[in-house]
Amino acid sequence: MNGKLYIVATPIGNLGDMTPRAIEILKKADIIAAEDTQTSMTLLTKFDIKTKLVSNHKFNENSSVEYFINEIKNGKNIAVISDAGTPCISDPGNVLVKKAAENNIEIVGIPGACAAITAVSVSGFDIKSFVFDGFFPRETKEIKKTIQKLHDNSGVYIFYESPRRIIKTFEYLKEYFPEINICLCNDLTKKFERIYRGSPDKILRELQNNSSAEKGEYTVVIEISGVGEIIGDGTPGASCPTISAQSVESIIVDVMLKQKCSVKDAVKYIASDDAYDFSKNEIYSASLNLKKILS
Repeated sequence: MNGKLYIVATPIGNLGDMTPRAIEILKKADIIAAEDTQTSMTLLTKFDIKTKLVSNHKFNENSSVEYFINEIKNGKNIAVISDAGTPCISDPGNVLVKKAAENNIEIVGIPGACAAITAVSVSGFDIKSFVFDGFFPRETKEIKKTIQKLHDNSGVYIFYESPRRIIKTFEYLKEYFPEINICLCNDLTKKFERIYRGSPDKILRELQNNSSAEKGEYTVVIEISGVGEIIGDGTPGASCPTISAQSVESIIVDVMLKQKCSVKDAVKYIASDDAYDFSKNEIYSASLNLKKILS
């Protein structure tokens, strides 16, 4: 008889948000498919969970899906967790869930923390409906599409953003949407938790004056209402700040350590993840430099 696939939400920062049911499921599961096994170990140790951990991140989820499906068909129960929050929402898990559904495997959701839902709940906006759009795009073509979409539609939109890119994103918003209302949530439930409210210009100034602005992840909740025509041609300017090659190198090393992979695999992982704001040339140049250092 088939086992079950559990999609288990974990805290987005504050471990006090871990639910009793999530703890029970993770303890009883035969395998935990974790986005980052080292990150998840902190959570599991806290709650004395000793279940076997197997890596299931964005880079390997396509190649590992058959292993998990076979284990479930052999009667094993598998629980999927991400580094924080609810799996499959801008995090790995969708590939496995889709394959499980195709194989008539029972899929059980274990609800809990989600940064997008937490942010929209404290926004104060009229939430009859909303659109979650994942991470704010990094490529010029995709940014232009997003800007056009926001101008063409009213409603509430939610984006995730990294601390390194938040200033640049708000420069875009200030330029193309000077009058919109925003609720910006930073480091929800954690040490640097802060909520900014107001226009893009107001929030941008507050970010620039906050020495801790580059700490903690961001969730951007935007309320669009009758914006009108786009200011300018909708193309982001070329004067936005860039990240140094050394920063790319350090991130490559970080991914190598966390995912236990080669420089080549780390480069592929970074290039495929919208959370990283680097061009292909930046990543390639940094990898060559890193190979020289390590050789």
